[in-house]
Amino acid sequence: MRAARLIKMVLLLQSRPSMTGAELARELEVSERTVTRDAGALAEAGVPVYADRGRAGGYRLVGGYRTRLTGLGRSEAEALFLSGLPGALREMGLADAASAARLKVSAALLPSLSDASQNATQRFHLDAPGWYQEPATPPLLPAIAEAVWDDRRIAVVYRNRKGAEVERELEPYGLVLKAGVWYLCARVDGSFRMYRIDRFESVGEPVEPGVFERDEGFDLPGFWEERAAQFARSILKTEVVVRVTEEGARQLPYVGDRAAARAALAAADPPDAAGRLTLTLPMESPEVAYGQLLALGPEVEVVEPVELRAAFAEAAKRLVRLYEEKG
Repeated sequence: MRAARLIKMVLLLQSRPSMTGAELARELEVSERTVTRDAGALAEAGVPVYADRGRAGGYRLVGGYRTRLTGLGRSEAEALFLSGLPGALREMGLADAASAARLKVSAALLPSLSDASQNATQRFHLDAPGWYQEPATPPLLPAIAEAVWDDRRIAVVYRNRKGAEVERELEPYGLVLKAGVWYLCARVDGSFRMYRIDRFESVGEPVEPGVFERDEGFDLPGFWEERAAQFARSILKTEVVVRVTEEGARQLPYVGDRAAARAALAAADPPDAAGRLTLTLPMESPEVAYGQLLALGPEVEVVEPVELRAAFAEAAKRLVRLYEEKG
């Protein structure tokens, strides 16, 4: 444990001109007193760590010292390719490996490129979850992620859409993070399926534990894209005929399924005399259509189904009464 910390301290000092005791303590997750002891231990071992005294003091390496301890381990190399996803790395339990990999890469760079990491992180940041959500890390995600990396079979208890618990033995192929929600792509009984990780109740070893042989032709991004498109189409089971104003047409893709809205707009009849477009819009259900289209207010008129049109007419009457009562 201490040896790994000392190596990390050397790499930190090698990647920056100098660091204060407080900065090192924060990076190493130890006290400043421990930093002082570790610096002394490195000096005794022949690493030229120099401590500048005073308010603006700190620690630095002297004499252009460069360590050769920069070889990446497998977990560090794999985590490095995900280093643009700090939140995802943390949730999968790979934050430490990614930190070590970045330090080793920084230590191996020429001095003229030492600011490359800082420049990149100050110019690009990925925030995966959608707005107005409280992202929650599924507690079983690290265990599942470990099985994915190791190509190791797992036995799970999974809660399906109906709330029933089912037992499965899975070959975990890959993880997908979509709008703050984690999914597992796994092979079961020879076919590939997707599972929401927050629905796993338990993860353990199967009756016959061990690794599985991956299908090298499997394409995770392609599989996810195909399944996501299938899912989006499968839930749009209700057709709603609407008339939208020019402003309504502009807002329509933002209140429902964007692809479906844009396809419906492209296939719409020419505008009528008032400039309104009449189009058939696939939606999830009449209840969902009511909630989504109501957000467009007077920019949309529901034509069919008649039950939905009646619901909008009633909502309009209630709004009129509400504002008349308030004066």
